[in-house]
Amino acid sequence: MAGNVYERELRKILSGEREFIERMVKTFSEEERSLYLKITERPFLVLRAAGSFGIDIIAIRDDFSFPIEVKSSIYEVFRFTMSNGRAQEQIISHMEITSRAGIFPVYAYRLKRVKGDPWRLFAPPGMQVRGNMALIYRLLPKLETTGSGNYIMHWNMGFPLHKFIGYLNR
Repeated sequence: MAGNVYERELRKILSGEREFIERMVKTFSEEERSLYLKITERPFLVLRAAGSFGIDIIAIRDDFSFPIEVKSSIYEVFRFTMSNGRAQEQIISHMEITSRAGIFPVYAYRLKRVKGDPWRLFAPPGMQVRGNMALIYRLLPKLETTGSGNYIMHWNMGFPLHKFIGYLNR
């Protein structure tokens, strides 16, 4: 249930809900604040997609559209094998489903209890991506894998959401 809170938070950000963003960015740096507010100029239509293939949300705009899986934790490292390996199975499914369409799932990692921009973005490694999505794919850091082939995210290695918004709204 707690994950739904962060899913809604990201939906409001990408939808460009100005009042929500202005409240959220009060403690951010000036750069983070100004880049977050840029999304209000060119927001996405954000649809909740939970239940359909397990992807949380889909962000749609005239130039870029992508499926997003939201993860959150109090720890800087997110291991996909936590919770009985459900997330590990899910990412493999997401990669199979999206690869057929020449796209990839964006992984949005929300670190709890952090000052400044709490969101970091990642992409799965080894995807064959076409079109505008290839630009985004090259930009985002790839998920790491452990020696046993399990996926892992290090929050501090992710692409900050404020910089992603800045890139999309240059």
